[in-house]
Amino acid sequence: MNKFTRVGFILTAAGSAVGLGNIWKFPYVTGEYGGGAFVIVYLLAILFIGLVVFLAEAVIGQNAQANVATSFVQTSKSKNEKWKFAGIIIFSGLIILSFYSVVLGWILNYVFTSFSSLPSDAKTAGEAFETLISKDIALQLFYHTLIAGSVIFIVLKGIKNGIEKVNLILMPLLGLILFGLLLYSFTLDSFSTALKFMFTPDFSKINEDALLAALGQAFFTLSLGVGTIMTYSASLDKNANFVKSSIMVAIIDTTIAIIAGLIIFSFLFEAGAKSADGPGLVFISLPVIFSGWGILGQVIAISFFLALVFAGITSAVSMIEPSLMYFVERFNMTRKKATILCGGVFYGLGIIALLSMSTKYGADLTFFGKNAFDLMDFITSSIMMPIAAIVTCLFLGYFVDKQLLEEKFLKHTSKNLFNIWYVLVKYIVPFVILLLLLNKLGILK
Repeated sequence: MNKFTRVGFILTAAGSAVGLGNIWKFPYVTGEYGGGAFVIVYLLAILFIGLVVFLAEAVIGQNAQANVATSFVQTSKSKNEKWKFAGIIIFSGLIILSFYSVVLGWILNYVFTSFSSLPSDAKTAGEAFETLISKDIALQLFYHTLIAGSVIFIVLKGIKNGIEKVNLILMPLLGLILFGLLLYSFTLDSFSTALKFMFTPDFSKINEDALLAALGQAFFTLSLGVGTIMTYSASLDKNANFVKSSIMVAIIDTTIAIIAGLIIFSFLFEAGAKSADGPGLVFISLPVIFSGWGILGQVIAISFFLALVFAGITSAVSMIEPSLMYFVERFNMTRKKATILCGGVFYGLGIIALLSMSTKYGADLTFFGKNAFDLMDFITSSIMMPIAAIVTCLFLGYFVDKQLLEEKFLKHTSKNLFNIWYVLVKYIVPFVILLLLLNKLGILK
């Protein structure tokens, strides 16, 4: 198996974590829940939930040096083959990738649109976006194919020459673009307003929904519950400091989310726009703002949407790798055959997802009151990923030799920190995630 370098692992795992959730979702959710107080709750959730589960996945993967299914079996006390069924968590990555590829296609479309003409008012911008997702099937299919083809090409190259190499290129480029946009936002009068908005807490804005949103954002932004971190950690050297690497990934991921928030809120406040424009912020509000800035606005728009594409691609390649490794190791497939199989699955599901939002096919592709796109999103984010994290925590807490975990951690950290992590992973985090899951499903409401 090809091994990651330590820097390669950090950038690749960070690339997996840093995606549309940081640059698209984090700012609009922060805006919806009033800024500073939400940021504090989010940071606490990253520290006490996200990082705990991240370390849990990392220790399993690095210990077993195998695919997710085999990793559960090899790490368990009993080495019971029944633990291979826990490996089902990897397939949520393929489902997510199917509609993620469609969204990345929309963003790629906006990269090219930014070169020619941006909508000058919210009504035009809203209509353009609505037309794209509900009527322009051919254009969506073209961009979905382009994104899917890029992902398949990268993973075909393997861990070292494909995934690590693309992250070594795209992650610094992403950082450079965001740094440039941040420098520009410094020059705006609205930057101080954005700073105040994001770091002055108003806890009156925090309610049950805000707490759940912060927990969900912290959990999902780190690519947890899909087997990615476990799979990447399996390609990390046995003696590498997985604790330090995990902390570095969490810091990079959180820093980029904060920077993206500062940039976007500076742009919004400069134009007198609302901070709580919801999911349409990136596709409707920002293009209108960029349009008002002339040529400079076009340059900023191209840079911003390219940053989103780079962040999305590094996340996308991470979602397919757990399934690939599973088929290669458990079924002795070649990497090429496994890539074609997994690529075909997510590409086909992506076509169903994009068709389900169209006016022509939407009614035929609606199930349980949700179109296929929304249903895939709901099943993965609200059910499969939380259950995977709960299973991972309970597995380490009750079915793995504590001494094994202690040995792994004490190479890189103190006994006190290990004990805190162990209590969190065994008792507290699975309970909190279960509450989050039950609330999302409406069982506790």
